[in-house]
Amino acid sequence: MQTRKLGSGGLEISALGLGCMGMNHHRGPAADKGEMIALIRTAVERGVTFFDTAEVYGPFTNEELVGEALAPYKNHVVIATKFGFDLGPSGSGGLNSHPEHIRQVAEDSLKRLRVETIELFYQHRVDPSVPIEDVAGAVKDLISQGKVKHFGLSEAGASTIRRANVVQPVAAVQSEYSLWWREPEEEVLPICEELGIGFVPYSPLGRGFLTGTIDEMTTFGSNDNRSTLPRFTTEARKANQPVIGLLEEIGREEGATPAQIALAWLLAQKPWIVPIPGTTRRHRLEENISAAAIELRIGDLENIEQAFSRISVQGDRYPQAERELTGR
Repeated sequence: MQTRKLGSGGLEISALGLGCMGMNHHRGPAADKGEMIALIRTAVERGVTFFDTAEVYGPFTNEELVGEALAPYKNHVVIATKFGFDLGPSGSGGLNSHPEHIRQVAEDSLKRLRVETIELFYQHRVDPSVPIEDVAGAVKDLISQGKVKHFGLSEAGASTIRRANVVQPVAAVQSEYSLWWREPEEEVLPICEELGIGFVPYSPLGRGFLTGTIDEMTTFGSNDNRSTLPRFTTEARKANQPVIGLLEEIGREEGATPAQIALAWLLAQKPWIVPIPGTTRRHRLEENISAAAIELRIGDLENIEQAFSRISVQGDRYPQAERELTGR
């Protein structure tokens, strides 16, 4: 697989990463651990070198899973994880990016991931109670100590990104971005381009919707957060089927699946964009990886833009309480 660079600090990774959250968090009952370890290792064998996790996934168990799976490859892959929530027996579950907490999370994540250095350490959500300069400063100290290599932000706005970058260069910004959620194009992608920061789209397949396998008849398990998302109500799923129809039409012309077209579109936007689709199934992993070889022509991209301009996606991406965490 081709590689791409995030930021100006030499962080080079595969053009597609693997989002590991859904293996045991927010996507129904946790998948079999042994099967997920095998899946992650298959991804490595197929050229994926970038893996995304977070302490809050589980919580903690997703980092442990990723750490165990990648232990044999730890000098050949990049693991990104995140801090920013108050977890544990005495934690509130809310945001916490105080410097002393960041330091403790780093120590704990290092152990769970079985590594000596966290390659990419994101602030998971901006904490309005802690100046971003203090957050960047805490990560800068961890970098100087060799415990972290690169600093990232997740779901941060343009002004926050700029302020943080002054204190410690930001290697990557991770935010939701796909054909049906394009808000980052307004301010975040331009600031990333200006400052030389990479961009990592999470949910690049619209939490599975853009694969074409979800319709109004689909049901979600009790531990699947899509059951609470406005964009995944029965009515919204039915109303948003024209999105899938368009992807299927383009896919027929390219000999590709809707998911592959959605990923190829993201890869065509900027050379410093690295999507992290997640899956628990090997055939989906192979499908996603194959998307990296698809090069959409200028005419294809123009046709996609024109067609999507006529489609109105229904439903907010998060309930109100969760939108307040991101300001979106």
